[in-house]
Amino acid sequence: MVDFEEHGPARRQAPLDLAGAALVLCDARGRVESWPEGAERLLGHPAADVVGRTAAALLAPDDAARLPAIAAECRTQGGWSGTVTARHKDGGPVEVTVQLARAVDGTGTAHWLAVATQASVFPGREMSRAVLEQLLLQTPVGMAVVDTDLRFVWSNVALERFGGGPARERIGRRLAEVQPGLDAQALEAQMRRVLESGEPVLGYEHIGRPQSEPHHERAHAMSFVRLDNGDGRPIGVCYTVIDITERYRNRQRLILLDRAGTAIGQSLDVLRTAQELADVAVPDLADFVTVDLLDSVIRGGDPLTGPPGDADRVALRRGGQQSARAGIPEAVVGVGDLASYHSWSPPIRALVEGKPWRMEWLDPHGQEWAADVPGGRRRALREQGLHTAMVVPIRARGTTMGVTSFFRGARGEPFGPDDLRLAEEFVARAAVCLDNARRYTREREAALTLQRSLLPQGVLDHSALSLATRYRPADELAGVGGDWFDVIPLSGARLALVVGEVRGHGIGAIATMGRLRTAVQTLAALDLRPEELLAHLDDLVGRVSEEGGQGADAGAVGTSCLYAVYDPVGRCFTAASAGHPPPVIVTPDGTAAFAELPVGPQLGVSGLPFEAVEVAVKEDSVLALYTDGLLAGAGPGPGEWAKERLLHALAAPDESLDALCESVIGALVPRRQHDDITLLLARTRGLAPDRFASWELAADPAVVGRAREMAARQLAEWELPELEFTTELVVSELVTNAIRYGSGPIRLRLILEHTLICEVCDGSSTSPYLRHPRTTDEGGRGLFLISQFTHRWGTRYTTDGKVIWAEQLLS
Repeated sequence: MVDFEEHGPARRQAPLDLAGAALVLCDARGRVESWPEGAERLLGHPAADVVGRTAAALLAPDDAARLPAIAAECRTQGGWSGTVTARHKDGGPVEVTVQLARAVDGTGTAHWLAVATQASVFPGREMSRAVLEQLLLQTPVGMAVVDTDLRFVWSNVALERFGGGPARERIGRRLAEVQPGLDAQALEAQMRRVLESGEPVLGYEHIGRPQSEPHHERAHAMSFVRLDNGDGRPIGVCYTVIDITERYRNRQRLILLDRAGTAIGQSLDVLRTAQELADVAVPDLADFVTVDLLDSVIRGGDPLTGPPGDADRVALRRGGQQSARAGIPEAVVGVGDLASYHSWSPPIRALVEGKPWRMEWLDPHGQEWAADVPGGRRRALREQGLHTAMVVPIRARGTTMGVTSFFRGARGEPFGPDDLRLAEEFVARAAVCLDNARRYTREREAALTLQRSLLPQGVLDHSALSLATRYRPADELAGVGGDWFDVIPLSGARLALVVGEVRGHGIGAIATMGRLRTAVQTLAALDLRPEELLAHLDDLVGRVSEEGGQGADAGAVGTSCLYAVYDPVGRCFTAASAGHPPPVIVTPDGTAAFAELPVGPQLGVSGLPFEAVEVAVKEDSVLALYTDGLLAGAGPGPGEWAKERLLHALAAPDESLDALCESVIGALVPRRQHDDITLLLARTRGLAPDRFASWELAADPAVVGRAREMAARQLAEWELPELEFTTELVVSELVTNAIRYGSGPIRLRLILEHTLICEVCDGSSTSPYLRHPRTTDEGGRGLFLISQFTHRWGTRYTTDGKVIWAEQLLS
């Protein structure tokens, strides 16, 4: 304790209110070095206006003139106390009681320490030592003095409220002996630091369990000041203690809420968001946390509006859990598994009623909440070391999605009302994130379902082509985009390959993509040439855009599309492009090059014509169709550099198509792409020469019989005698129609693939049509008979005429 000695027989100390005193530090010349908040409250001057100025500037002129004499008395007597008149910031005088002492820091530099308080608060101008001691003993701030061995030599009454017994029982004992629940080692380390350096430690926060409340953690703000004798040698440490538990807890709550706002909701995944909720509450709020959700919420569906069930057992899905102990030993189910609860248990009651539940001390003989626990894992809550619990329903936008349960075990303090309010606060924040994730899951699943219904599922190998595809949306969270591809079987064993790209992402782009894909399939069924198909598609996009205005279909304008038809008989590709990058052809020896294909305008932009190019390819070549996102993913740099990277990635003839797809995507697509990417690879297969036959026929009715004979002989070679009758009928009718209504030259072709295809080509562009003749008509039954005896039939137009074809199933 500071010993305020009286100097001279008549000298008495100036009044001193330690609870509200201001401690001002000056250098040896009287310049202010430290100006705390107490001094600012006393005189109104902020620290920025005072630090560095002389103390005389703060005093009335008469008292400023006394400073040299006061300083001399301090140097001879070791200190001074009295009353002076200071000037307030507003100009008014303030009577201040000052106790002045000389202090030396660790470097030997002298300072003046002034302890000042307003003199007017006291009934008299001076006070006796007894009055001062009475103030020290009755102040609400706990105070104590320890010697250089850190043993108590004095403490006031206020310190007894923190436990450790009466003041007289502390004398001669160390802190660890009187307060075993505190971290005495850390506190004594601060005392030794002050003894060695002389520098005070102010506002040191300490968390512990004092003897006065052994089951509750309390926070204290402590200050340590070294005490020196007249020779400047340390004789001990004086420390003060203030209970700041409420302030500390409020600050911790704000920190926890801030962390919850940052950590929860980083993704739009329901289970991950639930796990983030459990993670953020451990260990600052609870030792064990579980998050249980309704099954419908995890699937993205709407929460239940009624009770979850009338049975004794109600199942919830474990969305997340966390424990302060490694391995989460308290859990009886894993994340993603069903957690079965009794219908009377607090979690189900909170779920049904939508109200929180709290129990400060769990009944050690109470029943276990969980039902149907696997054998060997059933343990009562108290047997798991959990003694206090809270259950908070997860509610957002008026619906309850699940419950969050909080438990404490290692910490002895039970949950209180403030803990429940804190839990409700950040569960409410998490509930909004969970509801957003649920809604997103529902919308994403709807979009994926729509997209899956619009894209071919499981592109299988065809006799003409082996196929492999990869689709990577730019929005990895949603997993949907506007790119599309298609493989369309055509007549004559041909296949159409389509790759397109709609601007934008999401449901609108998917809807537009679906309309365009349907339109392409419809136009492809007409067996139009690629450039004609794109022209019709361009007209459709322009018309729909004009009719739709700013609706979803307006996004079709600017769509790019590549349409290519592969003919395994002629081993060639015929392709046309509407604003789409040209395909890459990889020869069997690994040489990769872009097809020389004119790129026409995008759909719905200009109405200009499109141009098709026929490209011969060798068998076992690879045709790569892609969207421009693949080139954009090749990295920054000029377009030619990206194209070279694509050619280099595709030049791997020995790899399987699936492996080649993966290697191309891995080489060109960054982790965070900015555009959707579609890649379609097709390895060509030529139709063997013994699988098709072709004959040139004269435009003479006499050749009809010979055509039937040639077709019959070919079927015999192919060992298809069961198709001989219908094939002769088809050949007879088609050749007869070509001679009667068409023009030369006439060509008959049979193709054996997965079906038997009969084609008759002539030089006329007249379109045949199916008639329904009357019983008295002598003709008009040819195409009707063909439609009845074959699987399907149709007409396609070429640059020099048309082809009428018919297919028969081999079975």
